[in-house]
Amino acid sequence: MNVPGPVPEDGRDPADRREPALSRHPADGRDQARSREPSHRRVPAHRRDPARSREPSHRRDPSYRRDPAGGRGHADGATAGLCAALLDLSPAEAAALAAEVAGLARRLPRAARALLAAGTIALDAYAVARTGRRLRDLAPERREALVTGLAASGAGGALVDALKVPVLLAHGARAAAWHSGGGGGTGRAGDRASGGNATGSRAGASGTTGASPPAGADGRDGRDGSATAGMLARPDAVLDVTPAAEWPARAIADAVVVGSGAGGAVVARELARAGLSVVVLEEGRRFTAAELQAGRPLDRFTALYRDAGATVAVGRPPVVLPVGRAVGGTTVVNSGTCFRTPPAVLRRWRDDHGVRLADPAAFGPLLDDVWATLQVAPVPAAVMGANGMVALRGAATLGWSARPLDRNAPGCGGCCQCAVGCPRNAKFGVHLSVLPDACAAGARVVSGARVERILHGAGRATGVRARRAGGSALEILAPVVVVAAGATETPPLLRRSGLARHPHVGRNLAVHPALSTAGWFDERIEATRGVLQSVGIDELHERHGILIEATATPPGMGSLLLPGAGRELAAQLARSDHLAVLGAMVADAPSGRVLGERRAVVRYQLADADARRLLQAVAAMGRVLLAAGATAVVTGIPGHPWVRSTGELDEAVASARVRRMHVTAFHPTGTVRMGRDPLTHPVDPDGRLRGVDGVWVADASVLPSCPEVNPQVSIMAMALAIARRCAAAAGAAGA
Repeated sequence: MNVPGPVPEDGRDPADRREPALSRHPADGRDQARSREPSHRRVPAHRRDPARSREPSHRRDPSYRRDPAGGRGHADGATAGLCAALLDLSPAEAAALAAEVAGLARRLPRAARALLAAGTIALDAYAVARTGRRLRDLAPERREALVTGLAASGAGGALVDALKVPVLLAHGARAAAWHSGGGGGTGRAGDRASGGNATGSRAGASGTTGASPPAGADGRDGRDGSATAGMLARPDAVLDVTPAAEWPARAIADAVVVGSGAGGAVVARELARAGLSVVVLEEGRRFTAAELQAGRPLDRFTALYRDAGATVAVGRPPVVLPVGRAVGGTTVVNSGTCFRTPPAVLRRWRDDHGVRLADPAAFGPLLDDVWATLQVAPVPAAVMGANGMVALRGAATLGWSARPLDRNAPGCGGCCQCAVGCPRNAKFGVHLSVLPDACAAGARVVSGARVERILHGAGRATGVRARRAGGSALEILAPVVVVAAGATETPPLLRRSGLARHPHVGRNLAVHPALSTAGWFDERIEATRGVLQSVGIDELHERHGILIEATATPPGMGSLLLPGAGRELAAQLARSDHLAVLGAMVADAPSGRVLGERRAVVRYQLADADARRLLQAVAAMGRVLLAAGATAVVTGIPGHPWVRSTGELDEAVASARVRRMHVTAFHPTGTVRMGRDPLTHPVDPDGRLRGVDGVWVADASVLPSCPEVNPQVSIMAMALAIARRCAAAAGAAGA
């Protein structure tokens, strides 16, 4: 193969890329000047000088300049006003948090930045229209009443809920950094001594980590997110990874694999073991354990996910759909939860779609192979955490079936950071388990390379053209191209390549939609201490397609469920270590599409039957929490934010409309599905893309329907089957 010698992955010190630390402010966060004249007693400028009333108030404000959220408008004042209103903050506290929100906004794609800026300005303008004063200048009680009143309305409620997301994420990030010794800085290794209160006492400086620093917050037990190098479960894997900037403009290989996640890694390993020269192209970069230890969870989230985690499937309701982007793909950031594909699903794929590879008798050994490769085992009691124990207790009280989940995390320390990259290398993603074997067999990985198109001519593949981050191109010529870019990125790639003539490319998207419910308990739960997904409740799974899992969130990222604003929300944040959280996913009908060519545009319309099952899931989760001893349940239902009994729960669910709730999804599948019918399946039963020779697809997009469980094992097993067919075909062609 005409490629250069091994070049190590970019090992730059994360400190070289650090953001400036936030400025310090007094420990109590109070603005001393503010005490001289309470804001609610100040005379508005337009009353002091009637002539000035002709000029819009935001133009008179000296802070009128480019908004930190990315647009032109009220700038720091609008964002600070939003922070003050949502969390009952003083001016100094609000300004510090606004700076954090601005930093988060800068990482978002342009469209998301514009929406955030527009929403922030609109809320400030609403305050001016109703009171004649900007949000930040209102008395705390008036400000809170204004925002809570707006939140109670339809469109206004949607606006407030949307604006709460970045504010609460930023608040949690600063609070988590403070309690792990970071003091509200950016979380980079060199910024951890910056000091300063995270957001002040009124909003609950603990954020989602509790009212006081957890035991071991110095990192000695590795369970609060500050794990040290000495606590590594295993060292970084030995991988042959070359940054795209150091790769030649043209190279030759026997096979190119697009994507290094669950599907791509398995294909690369199998093809390399079959003796083919293999190059894997990955748009993301490699992340080391040292980098993951140095960064705060929120900073890692925005770095490890496409578009800083802001991917959204447009529809009613919109569905937040985070997609991982790194060497190792989404396996770097998933929960580590492993399920074997249910036999009923395999039979459906075999009988309804004609996928011979899915025959349970043949697929079983493939699942066994993946299970052993990932070293899957049940969650140990030592790292389960109180959140999982609550789920087990509630299920047992109801007589429901529940058990510790199986995970690919040998050596897990229970730091609850699976979704933002394990800082201990305990989660055995493919970057630690499969890609090392692929590289040992001769495969090479090129990071930071976005594949622009698959090259083809005379009806067969000839290679790929990719783009480096700086804009320059590289080409790899190969007779075999395996696409494993994921269910949201594979269809646009095929369109860019002129290979999407099949009418079903991009259709039949299933996402495994999910809702969360939380319970307040008298005892401390500290859900961020323990495994992120620890317990599965499958009582409703086989009959109703509802899978409930005890699911916490990384430190500083778990307050989005909490209702209200101002003092009410701040009080909840201050004792959020008393919350236990459950999540439920429903096996959905394929009712979405992936559009676009240069960028993926995801549309998803939740089917009515799936909406009803999501509400059934909320009722079930609420019952589990109440049975476990919860004093109240946070439902996520507008108009019924919390309930205290099963009667109230049933009433809330009966009145709920899922289209006003916060639906998320993490398992997109089916957009280039495989099957026997050439009219409805773009990929044939062996994994070949129809209409061109030499192009195969081996990722979540080929799964004919929602696998009804966390899909990593199913994707890897199917990719293993496809890779073996591909290797056999390549061998026959070369004979």
